[in-house]
Amino acid sequence: MTTLVTGATGNTGRHVVAELVRRGERVRALTRDPAANAGRFPAEVELVAGTHNTPEKLDAALHGVDRLHITVTNGLAEVGPELVRRAVAAGVQRLTVLWGGWVGPVEQAVADSGVEWTRLEAQEFMSNTLTWAESIRAEGVVREPYDLPSALVHEADIAAVAAVALLDDGHTGQAYNLTGPDPLTPSERVAILSRTLRRDIAFEPMTHEQAIDRLTATGVSRKDAEYVVGWYAESSDSSKTVDDTVVRVTGRPARTYTQWVDEHADRF
Repeated sequence: MTTLVTGATGNTGRHVVAELVRRGERVRALTRDPAANAGRFPAEVELVAGTHNTPEKLDAALHGVDRLHITVTNGLAEVGPELVRRAVAAGVQRLTVLWGGWVGPVEQAVADSGVEWTRLEAQEFMSNTLTWAESIRAEGVVREPYDLPSALVHEADIAAVAAVALLDDGHTGQAYNLTGPDPLTPSERVAILSRTLRRDIAFEPMTHEQAIDRLTATGVSRKDAEYVVGWYAESSDSSKTVDDTVVRVTGRPARTYTQWVDEHADRF
């Protein structure tokens, strides 16, 4: 049995690959540049060239694949249904999809695929903290418009649930809400960073419009920037309420934010 992982070099995809390898599975990792990324994966991982945003070029990558993990990223909404169609036509029997924050065209295509599927509805990723890295290194400051709680989830826990859903029976048709073990506000996260990094880091509020401008300055469209900032302004109950899905599915507690910071301290 072979599993193809899209977005294999991303924050979650690399953990999905690692978890499948740990469980002794045959893994094919999709990456734009296999040669450049060869050293990032165990030797037994088969690297194949491509991107899920061009499904018409993935027939070779999908050949012989039994299971597929899809991470919904920018640009996939338009072509994702075609990716799902081609995957099923190639013989994929089980799908997991890490949603893009709502049930869009890709997520719906997976649900309508006619094969076994599981949707991973992860709330805010702990890796979003990396957007603070530059300002922490340069100024010792974190700026955000809202100081509201979020039950952030560790990317490795998302991957662990994905691996279980891909390899074990009993998860077909499930939409798993994934959170970490604690709802934390940005200022509480900054306090944890300060303690772990042993340096003073300040939390400073900014306006809603300043937050949108900060995102658009990085190339994000205004529509997407407004969605992201709006998500923080009016976060749902599911994003700030701790869910026990990780422990129920994997059999072990969800990783804490402090663990995540320990693992990424060198980035700050």
